Amino acid sequence: MSLTAGIVGLPNVGKSTLFNAITKSQVEAANYPFATIKPNVKTVEVPDERVTKLSAMFNPRKTIWTTFEFTDIAGLVKGASKGEGLGNQFLGNIRACDAIVHVVRCFDDNNIVHVENSVDPIRDIEIVNVELALADLETVTNRIAKIERKALTKEKDAVAEYELLKKLKAALEAGHSARSLSFSDEEKETLKSYQLLTDKPVIYVANVSDSAISDLDNCRYYQDVKAYGEKEGSETVAITAQMEEEIAQLDDDERGLFLADLGLERSGLDEIIMKTYSLLNLCTFFTVGTDEVRAWTFTKGMKAPDCAGIIHTDFKKGFIRAEVYSYDDLMEYGSETALKNNGKLRVEGKDYIVKDGDIMFIRFNV
Repeated sequence: MSLTAGIVGLPNVGKSTLFNAITKSQVEAANYPFATIKPNVKTVEVPDERVTKLSAMFNPRKTIWTTFEFTDIAGLVKGASKGEGLGNQFLGNIRACDAIVHVVRCFDDNNIVHVENSVDPIRDIEIVNVELALADLETVTNRIAKIERKALTKEKDAVAEYELLKKLKAALEAGHSARSLSFSDEEKETLKSYQLLTDKPVIYVANVSDSAISDLDNCRYYQDVKAYGEKEGSETVAITAQMEEEIAQLDDDERGLFLADLGLERSGLDEIIMKTYSLLNLCTFFTVGTDEVRAWTFTKGMKAPDCAGIIHTDFKKGFIRAEVYSYDDLMEYGSETALKNNGKLRVEGKDYIVKDGDIMFIRFNV
């Protein structure tokens, strides 16, 4: 499954530095607006200790983690919805993403230019959010103009879509995002075709100072962003982008010691990757053996044949059954043989809803 999270925010808030750290790559991270013009796209591994433990148990020739893409998108400024700065390009790149990682500057430093000439995280968030809402409002208004006449003639599908569009228009004009509304299943299907920017799920990333990362309770900027996110049902992660870029260059042992010294269980980057994965309602199942241990991404609620199709389309077409056991059971009993002897290996059919952590062997015939 190809899924993308777009890293967005005002210019010079730490987006490209964060992107460097996430992907352990080097893109331009300059101290001036619009250093990032074309979006940089990199595929990253989702950190998952289960893959490491399964690989140690089966000793395969190849181990493959599940992945998704992060896109570093050019900074936005006021008026982007009207084409200011790199507005049209910025908005188009966000439209192609599945989720938004919104980076906000939460530290003072006179040596780093701020496009608004002062540090105010909530103002910065709202600049971006207003531009996204204005772009969506234009999309909705244009669609209303195209469908209104059909709706007035009582054409069933047009009437339903017109009512949806009016609901969206009222919310956007009131300063609310599309994701803040409730929709029927039919409305959700129609909504997909609009690719609304404010319908995409968001994680706020507070880029704080080195001194604040270990004392977030007393970081006013971070607390403001966290409260803002909680109000709209979005998560907030605190990071120090420059430090995360340095941590990303360390080997695993050094990285662990460095984080321990800071009193952190995992890096901010791992938090972002894992929460973005969860934000998109994604889960992981595994296939294991001496040839390969592999993690596969699927959307929560998918049934066994659809998950089999992620491995190969023939597996879905000719699906017979899936032999399934859980990662937790394997860790408890220690081997597949012990699982079988204790009745923990199940045979599931086409209606089985796959769970996060399932280990599956697909039986099929084409």
